Amino acid sequence: MNNAGGVEQVVLLDAEGRPCGVADKAAVHGRVTPYHLAFSCYVFDPHDRLLVTQRAATKLTWPGVWTNSCCGHPAPGEEPRAAVVRRLRQELDLTAVRIVLALPEFSYRASYLGVEEHELCPVFLARVDAEPRGDPTEVAAAEWWSWDQFTTAARALDSVISPWARDQVRQLEAAGLVDKFLAGEDI
Repeated sequence: MNNAGGVEQVVLLDAEGRPCGVADKAAVHGRVTPYHLAFSCYVFDPHDRLLVTQRAATKLTWPGVWTNSCCGHPAPGEEPRAAVVRRLRQELDLTAVRIVLALPEFSYRASYLGVEEHELCPVFLARVDAEPRGDPTEVAAAEWWSWDQFTTAARALDSVISPWARDQVRQLEAAGLVDKFLAGEDI
């Protein structure tokens, strides 16, 4: 979703995670980034494999880094779940058959190549029944991994996985949320 001028905007947040304004996405991410709303999504296929993506080399934040399936920013007035649906379609040409909010309060701050992320980033788990077709401006590569393969990669001392995904894996595992989701249980 964009404003009338076609510029993508993000929702700025106060220290307690309440909306306090909007800003152009392109102007937000820099050496010091204001706290803002985002989301992460972990997509699983019917065989319980996780879609792992490598961010496009042209991305401002974490170019070329392997991470969870899809990330993005809700537009002003857009619910995070609706943003997940929108970005899955835009980035990967996927439609989820099930979406569950797993970590509603996940928040992090990290820097890479002189650009900081500082986000309240609710984490969703989703099921799809199709193969992704990645937008090359967003996704350099996409692979299906087992959840165990991803958690092992995320926990490695020399991990190539994004810092937010490494933190999310710890929290998802500690609460057994992925196992419950894959079993069809309520989270």
